[in-house]
Parts: sequence; C-alpha cells; structure tokens
Amino acid sequence: MFSQAQYEAVIREIENGTRTLEAKLAEVHPAARKAKGQWWITPPAAMAIEWIAEKTVEVGKAILNWFLDLLKGAVAPIFMFIDAYHWMDIRGSANAVSTDLTTQNLVVDNSDWSGAGHDAYLTTAGAQSSAASRVGSIATSTSINLLACAAAGLAFYVALAGVLAKLIAALAVVIAAFGSVVFSWAGLALFLEEAGVNTAIIVTAVATLGAFLGAQATAMIMLHGDAVDPSGFPEGVWPKSNTAQYSDASVLDGDADWSLKSE
Repeated sequence: MFSQAQYEAVIREIENGTRTLEAKLAEVHPAARKAKGQWWITPPAAMAIEWIAEKTVEVGKAILNWFLDLLKGAVAPIFMFIDAYHWMDIRGSANAVSTDLTTQNLVVDNSDWSGAGHDAYLTTAGAQSSAASRVGSIATSTSINLLACAAAGLAFYVALAGVLAKLIAALAVVIAAFGSVVFSWAGLALFLEEAGVNTAIIVTAVATLGAFLGAQATAMIMLHGDAVDPSGFPEGVWPKSNTAQYSDASVLDGDADWSLKSE
C-alpha cells in the first residue's frame, strides 16, 4: 500500500543521507593528512594511508552519484498516486452515468409513452449505459495499476534509505580508523564490504523494480488496447448523445436522402 506521507519522509531521509555522505567523504582526506602527520608514521605507512583515503573517496563518490541518479525519478510515484486517485474520480463519474441510464432508471412509472419511439429511446440509452460502464472499468484498472507502481516505488526507495544509512555508518568507521593506523585497513575493508554488499542490494532492487514496472507497462498497453477496441462499444463507436452530433441532424442541410430539398 502506498502512503504519500511515508514516501515523502523516505525521500527526505535519502536526500539528507546523500548530503551526510557527501560531507563525510569530504572529511576523509583531512583525516588521512592528520594521521600521516603523526611522528611515528613511516613513509610506507603514510603511502598506505593516502591510498586508503583515495580508494574510500573514489568508491564513496561513485555510490553517491548513483544515489543522486536514482533520486531523479523520486517524484514519479507521487504523481502515480495522485493520478490513481483522479482515475477513481473518473470511475465514479462514469459508473454514475451508467447507473442513471439503465433501463430501470429510465422507465417512468404511470407514463403513457409507449411504442417504437419509446423502445428506440431505451435501446439507445442502454447503449450509452454500457459504454459508460466500460469507461468505469478501464478507469478502475488504470487506477489499480498506477497505485501498484507507486507502492513499488515506495518499497524501492525504502531499500535505498536503508543502504545509505549503512554506508554512512561504515564511512564514519573509516574516518575514525585513521586515528589508529593499525585499524585503518580494517576500516577500509569494512567500508568496501558494505559498499559491495549494499551495491548488490541496490542492483537487485533496481532489477526487481524494473521487472515489476515492465509487467505494469504490459498491463497499461493492454488497457490502452481495451480503450481503443471498438468492439465493446455499440456499433463500434461511442454512442452519439444528441442529434447535433449527426451530419444529418437538420432536414434542411441537403446531405441526407431524407432531407427536404429547397425549391
């Protein structure tokens, strides 16, 4: 289920996390320089510290840029949710028309109107009712698919938020480890491990989301086909609601066999 409030909170958490990650990456080189400045640090150890800092920043920036790219689509689930809501409004309007035009609602009790005109009127109105009902059905399916896509987007970004939090914590360990050169390698190993594991999680999440949205795209194409398929509408077209929509509406227009011809 999709919650717009929850989704917006998750996106804010990710945005704040990317800023925190960027700030932490900016602390790596100063921490490394401070560590290298200790009197007991040998030249080989200083080179090792510099290498650790470079690799940490390199990997961290690559992941940060990846997160920023993934955030570019963050607004889509919100619009999907809003559109799903509005499609339900369309459904309500269409189904209301369908209900109002059913035969039982058109028959007037104690009415003296009967005959061919009466029967033709009910038949035409019934066609309108069926067409409106079909629009309501299409609107329902569209809304359900949009809402499912929005929910999938929420799950995806929740996973990203969790990954980002772990990476920030691991990077903090790297920075702290520079204070103790003995553990600098351990700090780098932890960060690279977190980067590797969580990168795999992101790849899996992206693949899962892609597969789901692919299925939804197929469903939307089927809905489009249903919408343009004329077989579901009376005589293959949306029923005309009034004579103004007919080219032969006027008996004086001269373009119908039964039109009155001017002298």
